[in-house]
Amino acid sequence: MAKTVFVFSGQGAQYPSMGKELYENSPAAKAVFDMAETIRPGTIKQCFEGTKEELSITINTQPCMFAVDLAAAAAVKKAGINPDYIAGFSLGEIAAVAFAGILSYEEAFKLVCRRAELMDKAATENKGAMAAILKLTTDKVEEICKKYNKAWPVNYNCPGQTVVAASEDEIDALCEDVKAEKGKAVKLAVSGAFHSPFMESASKGLAEYLDGITLSEPTIPVYANLTAKPYTLSDAKELLAKQVMNPVKWQTTVENLIAEGADTFIEVGVGKTLVGLVKKTSKEVTAVNVENKATLDEAKAVVLG
Repeated sequence: MAKTVFVFSGQGAQYPSMGKELYENSPAAKAVFDMAETIRPGTIKQCFEGTKEELSITINTQPCMFAVDLAAAAAVKKAGINPDYIAGFSLGEIAAVAFAGILSYEEAFKLVCRRAELMDKAATENKGAMAAILKLTTDKVEEICKKYNKAWPVNYNCPGQTVVAASEDEIDALCEDVKAEKGKAVKLAVSGAFHSPFMESASKGLAEYLDGITLSEPTIPVYANLTAKPYTLSDAKELLAKQVMNPVKWQTTVENLIAEGADTFIEVGVGKTLVGLVKKTSKEVTAVNVENKATLDEAKAVVLG
């Protein structure tokens, strides 16, 4: 039996005018944007009119990306496509949790705004950088990181692609070590060493914030970045809080979903980074993205025929 997965885009794929077509063509998507605007005035204008630089600031990126991710998912659902499973990459996991009903859309948006503030503060206090390492095994990347005091593999994306985080004064030397091993290192345009121990204060802040919030049982299985396994109500707060300072186990998540019968992945949100990662993990599955009217129509044709 064919099974469909919604995967929610992560931070880094943002671009000016993202989500505008969805807003204009899908009432379901518009309702998500309007909700976000009520809580954080200016969100719609940032998504549709913000510059690349403005959208790259973490406290702007995360609320805007969340809105587009959730709006895209709402539009796809309204078009008649319902997922059997869902997962989100880093920031995208918060939108996934909202879509599954663990948090209301409003509570999840407030959480993502707080998450952005905490991560931005942690990044300011602990100067770090990130780089994508290509053409090396995860074992080799882990071996290289162990040579440094403050360097860690943080995103296990797909075969041959691992993202590392490190202190600002160690990242360049680490990248040189990667090249010496015949790998390729690409420094990322991010403001901090996310998903590393540098985010410990953000993790603690999220735990405190979540302590006063009531969560609900997921209506759809949501696969967690921290464990690559489905959320339960009993561990949801811990998973949400610890996610920011621990690695994203994306490749294992995709492999586990395929083992459960998933054969169609729809990336909802911005860009098609996750489509690429899914295809590199398995050539046997279908992967498409939805970020505007044209891609929504394509997804409908692929899934609904």
